[in-house]
Amino acid sequence: MAETLQMGLPGFDPPTPTDRLMFLLYPDPATAEAIAREARRLKEALGLRGLPLPTDRFHVTLHHLGDYVGLPADMVRKGEAAGQAVTAAPFEVVFDKAVSFANRPGNNPFTLQGGDGVSTLVAFQQALGLKMAGAGLKPDKQFLPHITLLYDGQVVPAQAIAPIRWTVNRFALVQSKLGQTQHIVLKAWDLA
Repeated sequence: MAETLQMGLPGFDPPTPTDRLMFLLYPDPATAEAIAREARRLKEALGLRGLPLPTDRFHVTLHHLGDYVGLPADMVRKGEAAGQAVTAAPFEVVFDKAVSFANRPGNNPFTLQGGDGVSTLVAFQQALGLKMAGAGLKPDKQFLPHITLLYDGQVVPAQAIAPIRWTVNRFALVQSKLGQTQHIVLKAWDLA
């Protein structure tokens, strides 16, 4: 009997998630414009067909808090508690290469990534993860800092680029409306 309940009812699929909750970093507007210029340059130079993402969509995902049907208030409260508990000074981040993730055949993310210039970002992500665990959330264990520029059918090996850098001075708890390319900042915290 318990096995039947766990499997669900025949003919009824679970509802499709509508919302994603996550912690993100957004570049400042001038840096976002520099990223957009580099995305256009790389698209042209490499013969990519995908459209660069809108400038306001460039971000680094720090942690996913889950996909939901609607947005559960308890998860938002836990996310806010974790974000509020973080204490960190502003730090510089540097992205100096462009490379594809080959994990979505025909729709591969083409991204900016970094070497030593993202080490402080990695440390920040881990510190946020500890605060998430303290608030009863499950942090992401794997983290490869990147900014998605566009999606394309080609897989592009790592390309060195002129470094793109900015000082990270805030992070945000964000609701993404799945399938609508819409981000809603629920709460943001300044680093000081």
